[in-house]
Amino acid sequence: MVPLALVVAVFLAYSVPPYLTLDPAQSRVPAPAGFAAHYWFLVAHIGFGTVAIVGVILQVWPWLRQKHPIAHRRVGRVYVFAGALPSAVMAATIGVVSPFGPVVGALNVVAALLWLGFTVAGWRAVRQRRFGDHRKWMIRSFAMCMNTLMSRALSPLGFLLVLPRGGDEETMILDAATVSAVLSVLSLLLLSQWWLDRKPRPRPASGR
Repeated sequence: MVPLALVVAVFLAYSVPPYLTLDPAQSRVPAPAGFAAHYWFLVAHIGFGTVAIVGVILQVWPWLRQKHPIAHRRVGRVYVFAGALPSAVMAATIGVVSPFGPVVGALNVVAALLWLGFTVAGWRAVRQRRFGDHRKWMIRSFAMCMNTLMSRALSPLGFLLVLPRGGDEETMILDAATVSAVLSVLSLLLLSQWWLDRKPRPRPASGR
């Protein structure tokens, strides 16, 4: 949990401050033509996304789940309704007009819809007291919550993969963004499924 929390803290410290000023000139995402409200959708996505990523870190913390189940349930409601659901809707909206090309835009929309669907499925499962299904869906929701962080972390790899092809700077940036977006979604889906399919470690016998 500590390395994961540190990575998330570094990501938020880098990503969030430029948007606290509410100055569109500070945005790291260029505004697409024909969508004047893009910046405000982006700010809403980042705001709700910050709530989501902090909330989901608390949700996957075993100590909190086991020792403080009431806090786990309350944080879960915040994660779902004040974080994941609104942030996913904002992400899908701005993904449609992504300035990084149609492939990245389509992947962002798909990732946002998966995040939305996984979260709703997890919420419905826990309301129906299907706790095993709830755990599975929320692990997948956690994976999609990490998509933006993962795609940023994979950006250097994206540049290394497209560098041999050469080309102008703008084309290379778009190609690297496409590669990192594809790798992010695929790796998160595969890792979350591997986590669910792995065999748990046998617990030691009592008294040992």
